[in-house]
Amino acid sequence: MQGFLKKEHFLAGIIVAFITFFIALVMSVGSQLLVNAINNLAIALILLFFIILLGILFDLIGTAVTAADIAPFNAMAAKKINGAPQAVQIVFKADVVANFCNDVVGDIAGTLSGALGAGIVIGFSQMFAFVDVVLASAVMTSLIAGLTVGGKAIGKKIALNNANEIILRVALLLTWIENITGWGLVKKRR
Repeated sequence: MQGFLKKEHFLAGIIVAFITFFIALVMSVGSQLLVNAINNLAIALILLFFIILLGILFDLIGTAVTAADIAPFNAMAAKKINGAPQAVQIVFKADVVANFCNDVVGDIAGTLSGALGAGIVIGFSQMFAFVDVVLASAVMTSLIAGLTVGGKAIGKKIALNNANEIILRVALLLTWIENITGWGLVKKRR
């Protein structure tokens, strides 16, 4: 067991935990403030579905990166094809990318959707006196779980069948963001 858990792995886990904590805190406070400021259940429901969709999308990317093959991206990078160097780096760092996409973003999306769902149930119970909070909570939890798990199941199938194409599209998006902002989002290997 000693060979499996190295000091740098432990430190990386601690760093990811702290980053996740702060991202979740900002996202949770932000979404709750948005829902409270809007005070509109229809918009809260749209925000809930957006958060669920975001979790599904990042799970799809996290799955695709673990299934992608680096060789085509190396060949594309040698031909100087736009986005290929970023794709190489994404696949080269598949463990970090998958952890971020599946665990950090996925878990935050799951937590936020649950909190937002609870807020929506409370809002409905305040608007309509006949709403049974226990039943409404059970339905909301089931709806969130069904959409999330079902969406991720579909996403995994798509990701496994189209891994390289998905990673190239993500790399092109990152390239576009890098070109617009001037930020180097993907560090090049030496």
